[in-house]
Amino acid sequence: MFERENQQVYVPDGSDPLEALGRTTHLCVAAHQDDIEIMAVDGILRAFDDPEVHFSGCIVGDGRGFPKKGHYEQFSPDELVAIRNQEQKNAARIGHYSAQVFLGYPSKEVKQPGNQALIDDLRELLRLTQPDVIYTHNPADKHPTHIGVLLRLLEALRGMPRELQPKQLLGCEAWRDLDWLPDDKKVLFDLSSHKQLQKELVEVFESQIEGGKDYTGASLGRRAAHATFFQSHATDTVNAMGFGMDLTPLLDDPQLDPATFVKSLLLEFQQEVLDLIEKTK
Repeated sequence: MFERENQQVYVPDGSDPLEALGRTTHLCVAAHQDDIEIMAVDGILRAFDDPEVHFSGCIVGDGRGFPKKGHYEQFSPDELVAIRNQEQKNAARIGHYSAQVFLGYPSKEVKQPGNQALIDDLRELLRLTQPDVIYTHNPADKHPTHIGVLLRLLEALRGMPRELQPKQLLGCEAWRDLDWLPDDKKVLFDLSSHKQLQKELVEVFESQIEGGKDYTGASLGRRAAHATFFQSHATDTVNAMGFGMDLTPLLDDPQLDPATFVKSLLLEFQQEVLDLIEKTK
């Protein structure tokens, strides 16, 4: 299935890995341990509430090279990778994931255009899961490894027949919010339910939080802020919200350049801002 030494498939309920992957309806392909729990909560909550929905995660990167301080400064890179992978497994167990895949590629290789080994592994993952929805990083994210994952995933998907591709490919929020997207271009995720679960899913990554990043407060705060600031002339209808970018047009048109696609959204945002200023001068 996946042949590199550091690759593995973890199944929280102990069922057969092929069965666990095969029942997947919602899949997140992310760069690092904890990215899934920050950006793909929509899929996790859907599967948590609906027995017909099954969520699986895939971490593409090996998890090395993150900033750290305090207690975790004393650990070697290999020890920290093992800790991060265990934390990811704990999140998969808490969130009732169908399967959690680790591909274990260094960031340098993730960012390498046309990396055939990685593309082949992603294509194998897609063949085994055939999900209806894929969550991944959005092309306006500012982390280069996140962009690398998106582009390698897109390369893998575009090498498959459209009927085997997901119905939806969604770019999600991690290192840059999507509140700037025009409202009619936002994919809205109602994240009002299971607040304690959402908190636990991020808190499990102790090596990140104690290591110097308050991802729990930041993630939950962003969701609350989106819910309140989404509409300026209406009361809140939800108390936590996430935004997604619909990347499905990049599958429908294999010739559409990702940079051209996101540039059109940025220009639309620019025009929206300028039009409002002109109207109220």
